[in-house]
Amino acid sequence: MSDPKPKCLYCEQTHDEIPLLALNYQNRQYWICPSHLPVLIHQPHQLIGKLPGADKLTPHEH
Repeated sequence: MSDPKPKCLYCEQTHDEIPLLALNYQNRQYWICPSHLPVLIHQPHQLIGKLPGADKLTPHEH
């Protein structure tokens, strides 16, 4: 069984559809697209249910 295609953890677009950035977290690799990188930085609560431990991430303060 092969690994599924990498996809954005937020919008689920694959690397065939959009560029993806690798995200290593808790000894696992996740992917996020450039459009949703700001969500990870500024609104990580929106990733609850999509990224384990997202409820413990602190948003960047301005």
